[in-house]
Amino acid sequence: MAEGSQLIRGLEGVVAVETRLCDLDGANGRLAYGGYNIDDLARRATFEEVCYLLWYGELPKPAQLDKITTELIAAREIPPALVDGFALMPKDTDPMRVLQAAVAILGMHDRETTDSSHAANVRKAVRLTSQMATAICAHHRVRQGQVPVPPAPDLGHAANFLYMLAGTRPAPAAVKAFDASLTLYAEHEMNASTTTTRAIASTQSDMHSAVAGGVGALKGPLHGGAGEAVMRTLMEIGEVANVDGFADRALRERRRLMGFGHRVYKAGDPRAAILKGMAEEACRQSGQFKWFEMAVELHDRIGRAKGLIPNVDFYSAPLFYSLGIPVDLFTPVIAAGRIAGWTANIVEQCDDNRLIRPRADYVGPKARPWVAREQR
Repeated sequence: MAEGSQLIRGLEGVVAVETRLCDLDGANGRLAYGGYNIDDLARRATFEEVCYLLWYGELPKPAQLDKITTELIAAREIPPALVDGFALMPKDTDPMRVLQAAVAILGMHDRETTDSSHAANVRKAVRLTSQMATAICAHHRVRQGQVPVPPAPDLGHAANFLYMLAGTRPAPAAVKAFDASLTLYAEHEMNASTTTTRAIASTQSDMHSAVAGGVGALKGPLHGGAGEAVMRTLMEIGEVANVDGFADRALRERRRLMGFGHRVYKAGDPRAAILKGMAEEACRQSGQFKWFEMAVELHDRIGRAKGLIPNVDFYSAPLFYSLGIPVDLFTPVIAAGRIAGWTANIVEQCDDNRLIRPRADYVGPKARPWVAREQR
């Protein structure tokens, strides 16, 4: 290790960048985008407004909101070659792996791929945000043997996603819950995937390459894949009456349960509290209230036993499931929200770039003499 360096495993607590995007106070359980509290944004803003805030630094005025909404709608189409490619992919391929490939292919078709100027990066951010949503839904339809549903120009971003996924126009309550979910996932400071995108961008690679790397990082169960793991746990439990028995076994076997605890938040994840109320309402309206009840019971049981607090992924699981989103699309849906933050971070990184290059502490063998192959 270099003289004066200190080993910090997982880079925990290390400050690597300055940002105007996200104010995360883990000790007090506070999260804000550009100074606006996450509770206000999730309950009062649309996802389009949040995108504008992250990309431009201010909430949009009415005319600015109309303009960014029009731009997002205009960018929804994806290349026919990408849809054809979905048909060639194995049907059982992880949708996140498909999404990573889709982002790379979109980069091949984007006329500004290699232009990393501020203006070009913002334009690419708009395109990627819309195209990723279309790609996720189109791939899901193709793998089911169905024809992709074309984007609806009269629907907002959240409503259009649910429409392209299911082929039917969603109810207003479902749209509001899903829109808020996208906002809650839109940005979260230097998490693993955002750090990945900024590290790639710092090499002066392009936005599509950086986002593809972010998708790969989000795929892991210790990051974006946690919500899927939570839902599979609830499905394993099956019924509310089974929660206590399951919790007893899990505690006895020291089983790791996803959706509890957070590296940064010590006073609770503020996003989880917002999603809990939305999940309750969505599950009740969809006739699938047992999933919410199971989540609450499991939260209470594990919380009393180990003092663990749910994070955002815990209540997003029953919410997404009640909206008709397949379990293996939970993580792509998170990516569909986080793309706003990823692209904003890439814009910020490119505007004031320094190569992100940490050091490692070598703990292997000391200097060893060369041994000829025949003497080993």
